[in-house]
Amino acid sequence: MAAQLKRCLVRRRDGREQHGLAASCLRELRDKASGILAIDKAREPITLVLAEDGTIVDDEDYFLCLPSNTKFVALAKNEKWSSKSLDSGTTWLSESADEVDSATEKWKQLARQLKDDLSNIILMSEEDLQVLIDVPRSDLAEELAQSQTKIQVLQDTLQQVLDRREEERQSRQLLELYLEALKNEDSILSKVAESENVPRKEMDVVDTGTSSTGTSAKTALSDQILAALKEKPAPELCLDSQDLELVLKEDTQALASALRWDKQKAEALQQACDQELSKRLQQVQTLHSLRSMSKGKKTLPWGDWPSSKRKK
Repeated sequence: MAAQLKRCLVRRRDGREQHGLAASCLRELRDKASGILAIDKAREPITLVLAEDGTIVDDEDYFLCLPSNTKFVALAKNEKWSSKSLDSGTTWLSESADEVDSATEKWKQLARQLKDDLSNIILMSEEDLQVLIDVPRSDLAEELAQSQTKIQVLQDTLQQVLDRREEERQSRQLLELYLEALKNEDSILSKVAESENVPRKEMDVVDTGTSSTGTSAKTALSDQILAALKEKPAPELCLDSQDLELVLKEDTQALASALRWDKQKAEALQQACDQELSKRLQQVQTLHSLRSMSKGKKTLPWGDWPSSKRKK
C-alpha cells in the first residue's frame, strides 16, 4: 500500500514565494523541494527547518508527526536559518493577518497550549475558546494526536466553560439592573414632577463629561482590549488571563481617561478583573493539586474530562 502523502509548504531562506508540495517521507520532500526551488546540485544536500522557529527536521518519525501544511524553509549547503530572515523575506509570515493562515496558526497555537496542560482552558479568553470549538474535529484530533471521540469531549468541555461565562454575565447584568432600580425607586415620583429642562441639563453635563475628555491617555493596553472593556458587559469574562493582568497593572487614572470613564468606574473594573483572575488561578491550582494526588500524573488524562450535556 502506498504511503500517505503529507501536504507541506516550502520556501527559500530569503524568499517570499512559498510552494505547496506533497511527500510521503522526508527524503522525498527534500528532493521535491530542491527541484521546485531550483537549488543548484552543488549546494545540496539541503536542510529543512520549521519556518516558525528554525527547528531542524532531519528525523523521519518527527516529520511524520508534523501536521499537514507545515511550513518549511529550505537551507542550501552552508546556509543557516536566522530569525532576522523573517524581516527580509517573510512578509508571508509577518503578514499573519492573512485570514486563512492566521486563523490556522491561531488554533494550532491554542491547541499546543492544551496539549501542554489542559488546565489552560480556564485561562483562555472567550474568543480563544470559540476558535477551538469551531475547529473541525478531525483537524484538532490530528493536531493533538487524540481520537475524535476524546476531541468531542474536549470541545463539549470548552463549550461548557463558554456557556458558564455567558450565564455569569447575564446574572451580573440582571443584578445590576435590580440594584439600579432600587437606587432610583425613591426619586421616581419627584423626577416626574420636575420640568423637562432639568433632566436635559443633567444629561448635557454627563455627555459633556464624556466627550470633552479629549484624547485618550496612552496606555499599554491594545485597542482590542480597550474595545472589549468599553463595549462588552462584564468584560473581565471575555479576556484571557494575560489581558486581565495587563488591566490590573494599568494606572487607574490612565485607564479611566482611555475609556472616558470616571476613576471610580475604572477602579471597579480593575477590582472585577482582579477577582476574575484570582478565581481562575485558584481553579488551576486546585486542578494541579488533584493531579499530584492522582499518582503524580503530570497532565490530566484526556478521558477524565466529563462529557458535556450541552451541545454546540
